[in-house]
Amino acid sequence: MFNNRVLCREEGKSLTELAAGTKDSKPLDGFGIFGIVKETGVDDEGLFAFQKQYFNYPLYRNEDLDFYQLVGKRSMGVKSLLGLFLWNGRSITNRMKKKNIEGNMVGEGLKQGGVVVFDKNGKQRYIYQEITGNDLPVDDIAAAVKAVREE
Repeated sequence: MFNNRVLCREEGKSLTELAAGTKDSKPLDGFGIFGIVKETGVDDEGLFAFQKQYFNYPLYRNEDLDFYQLVGKRSMGVKSLLGLFLWNGRSITNRMKKKNIEGNMVGEGLKQGGVVVFDKNGKQRYIYQEITGNDLPVDDIAAAVKAVREE
């Protein structure tokens, strides 16, 4: 069984791997990377595990949910949950097993997040709104960072 928290771990791992890059290319070098969480005090052990195992960058609590408004203030609804479990559940579960990603069912877990790339002046230049169940578009994120770097 999984919820959005397991998928967030997958996205965190994907961003960490993108930032690590290769010997010849580090596409996120020079960019500050951090994560936004919506709640603390509910599953702090899970947040610690997320940061230690999947996303080893600073995490900040966004108490007033401004970040979530920036990425569309969206939550998984009944229709997307049913689709996720009925049609994609097995393939996503298998994908998580292959990547050794585990999660839990603690906390709310329905908010959808995303990735925002800002330029050096703090202006948003790229926004990816999470599509629950899909892989993170790391190539698009790398291209957005490259475009900002070249401005």
